[in-house]
Amino acid sequence: MSTDEPAHNKAPGPAPEKAPEPSGVDLARVALRAAKEQARARGDAARQKKQARRGGGLRSGARADGRDPMALGAAINRLLTERGWETPAAVGGVMGRWPEIVGEDLAKHCVPQRYDEDERVLVVSCDSTAWATQLRHLAPALVARLNEDLGHGTVRMIKVLNPGGPARRYGPLRAPGSSGPGDTYG
Repeated sequence: MSTDEPAHNKAPGPAPEKAPEPSGVDLARVALRAAKEQARARGDAARQKKQARRGGGLRSGARADGRDPMALGAAINRLLTERGWETPAAVGGVMGRWPEIVGEDLAKHCVPQRYDEDERVLVVSCDSTAWATQLRHLAPALVARLNEDLGHGTVRMIKVLNPGGPARRYGPLRAPGSSGPGDTYG
């Protein structure tokens, strides 16, 4: 029924039962709870006022609080979390464990250079085109393994850099039209 109808059109029914009035014991419990909350609030205010007079509470008390010293590992983990550096730190750990992840042979010839967090790309340089080709073939498996260690989607792609050749030397023995010893690389 809508609330706009007159009261005399409503169907008769049993009258709603009233909640029992709180007894003396219940009233005492409610009053005690309210008194405890007020006392706690007054105590907190007095404690803050006392600390302000002492110089801002520079001393730590018997109970643990935010000013107590903490273990170095816990402090570093807290800093990483607060600054949002978990992913770069994890990728940095992978770069340190590179030989374990890719194997000793590949690690001797291919070295991770940097990680682009925005693009989620790991850049790796190799010392020869043969090792660069080998790494390109292994890239999908390596991406899957890295994401298994770091969390899904951390590394989207491995970009393999070809080796750079020796420095160009300009002089009389240079062939016209040649780009130097870099012709054979890449």
